Amino acid sequence: MADNVSYGWMGWIARVNLSTGEITEESDEAMQKDYIGGMGFANKIMYDEVPAGVDWMDEENKAVLCVGPLTGSGVPLAGRSTWATLSTFTTDHLVVDCHCGGQLGAKLKYSGHDGLIIEGKADKPVYIYIDDDKISIEDASALWGKGTRETNEALCKKHGVDVCVAAIGPAGENLLPYACVINTRSHSAGAGLGAVLGSKNVKAVVVRGTKGVNVADPQMVADLSDYMIDQVIGSNNNHVVPSTQQSWAEYYDKGSRWTARKGLYWAAAEGGPIETGEPKPHEPNTMGYRCMKSTKDLGPEAEKYTVKMAGCHGCPVRCYAQVKQPQILEMTGYESMGNTCVPNFPFSSYMQSMMKVPGTTTEEGTLTEQSILYNLLIQAVVDDLGLWCNYAQLYRDIAHTYVDGILERELGDQFAEYGFDQIMAGDPTPFIKILSDIASNDTENKPIAWLGHGPLVWTEKWNDAKWFDDTRSCLINYRGWPVHHAIECFAQVGGLYNMVFNRDDMIHSAVNFQGCGLPIDLKKEMAAEMWGSEDAVDPDKNYTPMNEAKAEFAWWCIVTDVLHDSLTLCNWVWPMAMAPDKDRSYRGDLDLEAQFYTAVTGQEVTIDDLYKAGERIMTLQRVNTARGMTDADGNMGCNDFRNVHDVITEWPFTKDPDIEPFTEGTDKMESEDWQTALTMLYKRFGWDEELGCPTKECLEDLGLTEQAADLEELGLLTEGGAKYDERTRKYDHVLEKYCGDNPALSA
Repeated sequence: MADNVSYGWMGWIARVNLSTGEITEESDEAMQKDYIGGMGFANKIMYDEVPAGVDWMDEENKAVLCVGPLTGSGVPLAGRSTWATLSTFTTDHLVVDCHCGGQLGAKLKYSGHDGLIIEGKADKPVYIYIDDDKISIEDASALWGKGTRETNEALCKKHGVDVCVAAIGPAGENLLPYACVINTRSHSAGAGLGAVLGSKNVKAVVVRGTKGVNVADPQMVADLSDYMIDQVIGSNNNHVVPSTQQSWAEYYDKGSRWTARKGLYWAAAEGGPIETGEPKPHEPNTMGYRCMKSTKDLGPEAEKYTVKMAGCHGCPVRCYAQVKQPQILEMTGYESMGNTCVPNFPFSSYMQSMMKVPGTTTEEGTLTEQSILYNLLIQAVVDDLGLWCNYAQLYRDIAHTYVDGILERELGDQFAEYGFDQIMAGDPTPFIKILSDIASNDTENKPIAWLGHGPLVWTEKWNDAKWFDDTRSCLINYRGWPVHHAIECFAQVGGLYNMVFNRDDMIHSAVNFQGCGLPIDLKKEMAAEMWGSEDAVDPDKNYTPMNEAKAEFAWWCIVTDVLHDSLTLCNWVWPMAMAPDKDRSYRGDLDLEAQFYTAVTGQEVTIDDLYKAGERIMTLQRVNTARGMTDADGNMGCNDFRNVHDVITEWPFTKDPDIEPFTEGTDKMESEDWQTALTMLYKRFGWDEELGCPTKECLEDLGLTEQAADLEELGLLTEGGAKYDERTRKYDHVLEKYCGDNPALSA
């Protein structure tokens, strides 16, 4: 490696060719300005190096892990990383992003690398060991067949507890499309990434990093961090009011994830119980108590099992519930669990509404001790198996196929082996066999494993295509993915951003604003400042027809998510649209990403510059999708996104049959209005307003001239579309009048 200083970026990407054993490093300097890092780097590499038509199991497919200039730099909530590869479970197996937290991103950065390209295929099980500049391919034969936890423990014992291990479990080894990669015990990168690594015989990536990140203006990074933590950050999902009435707070909202209160304890904490109390704004040392995710997700009975709240590298919010439950130890061999999302509530949130197991809730709907056992057992098992759920779709599919008699019909005599009668009688342990057999991918002898291929496959195998149009399914796109904060989140806005990727979107920019706890009238005032009109947002289940402000909001949600996944920042809290500080009228600070970027890299940018980069990266992925997407006749190469890709399922238009759309009390959509919404979003991106594909004008204005030429050669390039500056609202300093204490404004 060269010795010249690079600020923010380490400047190098490692490439490991498993077929030849060759390991090289290459500069990423040429990508930095236009593609930032993380998702941007990974998608650029996939576009350049993986041709359209490659299957996810082909040796030509790659797994690309990248971080951004802010990763590990001291910026709050900058500990995530992004993988890109080909989808294992959605139509056409197009490029997907797999985002994860934990310690992997920071460790990779500290090893001196902004990325890792894994290509080819090993002839035996291996793991990749990165020890700063030393990279090697090691024998993993002794680890093959082991779960992610045992693999993690074995590799930490061998290489030291200061390494980060990202491993696949049996699901990935068995090439199950629903397989993930687990790092730091329970942080997952999904979308089938585990199966891709399994197809390459890669058991794990092990990283030790001991270097530092060069920062252009360390004092400004520190000052901005202090300002942000003191005034701007709320709790998990940037909820900015407490969930209970407290003397310091003007507002409270029972749905808020700012759940700390007097009398609520980390009751199983080492050294004795610790009270969360009432942490307030301007108290940076109590911020880690704000989010008590264990009781929020698992119910009040989880308090006695709560050890602490943990989190990813560089995160002051601490949303990861670390719990110990002795009965789970007896059932699974693992006493401690930790998570913050779906694995905390797989049964109670996604299965119980269909299965209706007695005793898991009280008459008032409160989760019980029994519910904790069901949730934590599933969590412990899927994490160890490296089994992904497609944002809870696996759990909905299990519940549906059981309740509606499909499993009994399709499995025959084998159905009795899965113990659903025991589950209904209060015993969760049969889920161990159910999930293990799914992870086996032995569809010939254990056909329940088809559920781990996703609904595109199993509904065809079992003649249940109507499941896509069943409200209970929550499937939002016919290409195989479910809702991820969709129409229930600001109506058309949520529906739109659920369409644009090749998997569930993982966008939280809108749902954070929706759930922040502030009253709707105040949210409307803020919407007018940020997105141009109060009409950008509606009250929950009291929607209005589509308008340009909603298209602006949807565009902003998409580009901020892509930006954060490229920088890499946590979109579960970023962007800072709102704040808990009454003195700033609860306004956040939308310029912080750009100010941190400038302080870290030394390159002067505005938030509008970064939003344009986010749009460029999103549009690049759109071009890649067009190259590989098949049309109605099965021909590869298609630019009709409206009718082929961005096709929402039917249930959003047919649910609540006795209520009309745009009526209080429903989030039901209207089909003509939906088509208007697509047109408005396409226009906002500069894409073809009829087809939804990137246009020549759009691509050339974004600097994607090579991609424009590629589409033209394929006959997929259309004319039209406005330039970025002609169609884009300016966000630079839009909330500046509320941000007088921001140190960058006085520098």
